[in-house]
Amino acid sequence: MPKPKKHKLIEITWPEFGECTPPPRPAVEEFQSRINSTLRSMKERKLTHLVVYADREHFANMAYLTGFDPRFEESILIIGMDKIPLLVVGNECEGYLAVTPLYNAGKLRHERFQPFSLLNQPRDKSRFLKQIFSDEGINRNSLVGCVGWKYFTESEHPAGARAIDIPAYIADTLRELASPEKVINATDIFMHPDYGLRTFCSPSEIAYFEFTNILASEGMKRMFFGMREGMIDYNLAKLAEYNGEPIGCYMTMVTGVNRDCNMSSPIGARIKRGDPFATNICYWGSNICRAGWIAKSAKDLPTDAQDYVTNFAGPYFEAMSEWFSLLRIGTTGKTLSKLISDKLPYDKFGIFLNAGHLIHLDEWVSSPIYPGSKIKIHSGMAMQVDVIPSSKIYFSTRMEDGIVIADKKLRDEIKQQFPACYQRCQKRRESMINTLGIELPEEILPLSNMPAIVPPFLLKPNMVFAME
Repeated sequence: MPKPKKHKLIEITWPEFGECTPPPRPAVEEFQSRINSTLRSMKERKLTHLVVYADREHFANMAYLTGFDPRFEESILIIGMDKIPLLVVGNECEGYLAVTPLYNAGKLRHERFQPFSLLNQPRDKSRFLKQIFSDEGINRNSLVGCVGWKYFTESEHPAGARAIDIPAYIADTLRELASPEKVINATDIFMHPDYGLRTFCSPSEIAYFEFTNILASEGMKRMFFGMREGMIDYNLAKLAEYNGEPIGCYMTMVTGVNRDCNMSSPIGARIKRGDPFATNICYWGSNICRAGWIAKSAKDLPTDAQDYVTNFAGPYFEAMSEWFSLLRIGTTGKTLSKLISDKLPYDKFGIFLNAGHLIHLDEWVSSPIYPGSKIKIHSGMAMQVDVIPSSKIYFSTRMEDGIVIADKKLRDEIKQQFPACYQRCQKRRESMINTLGIELPEEILPLSNMPAIVPPFLLKPNMVFAME
């Protein structure tokens, strides 16, 4: 039996994979195809209507279907079997409708419902929601699916499929019209890790996610190489050069002062040698995160943490290398989950979230990876290499980047439609395999410009982990 490979530290010049301009937005035909796929799912479930809710935080299902994400306000999309979909918006979002190709092509109707607007704005030029729903044909003969951002099993909520996570005034109006038992949660149509429509990414989605992964990873790279002792965390965050592209979650930055507040944003703390450090940069479709120590070598760490590389971060890198080797089409989620729990036991590494998850426009869609999961990895999944260890002694380490699972058909489509994107992905694969020694199945396309590059000592970013 071959001896298991071990980690090592190597000095590298960080590879340059190139940057890119924003890819073209998906064409109206792609959005119409998504609507058509939704209609097929509705037909399979005998749904007469689908009501998709969105607000600033929970926008991804609606944006996937239409290209529209509500700003400041709430909105709903009503999809029926025999009408052009209706987008219901508040006062200010009426001026944003041109963002959706469907609307511009006459394939999306709209109506203003002013109570979606901010408080005390005009309310005198819209109908009651009940009237809008009634005119869309919702009545006692209807079976209505509601799409929010979560669905529930009976082990989570006794109502199961009738537990609705959209605002009560919307759900109650639907229940009044159709009856309570005929209004059900249908969020899984889009978000279930096995069959959810958003788990099968198209080439255009992948090209956009690669663009945002580049933005985030190049920003992280600038922060690492610009980090100096004594600088304020606000100034370090400026090096990310946020460009206005929509963000997927808050930027976090944790160092010695706020070490025990893991989701804290920059607070004005000083970068101090010997302190731990973690940060992330997240745009739609990407989240790049790293964690380590503000140090040049192990000598800068607290005495009880000076074996950080050999006893914590190194074994983590080894486990993640093996995780990559198993990440193939057809691998079950339980296989990946068991690998991490076996290689990185909870008592030492403190990993309690999933060993990876799906990402889309929203930072966390769902995850096929959990104990006992029979869900198989499939082509089209956009995934986060997001396995989060935590230790009171060693703090943490991280290799969080974006990847896509793509079979030959999808790879060929990306190569044909977005050749530069495809070539950058291939260069990243070569770097991970030849420089870092990570076995990488052919279906993995790395999207980040710092793929699996993990420096344990952040004042010496050219020293990174690799496999023997």
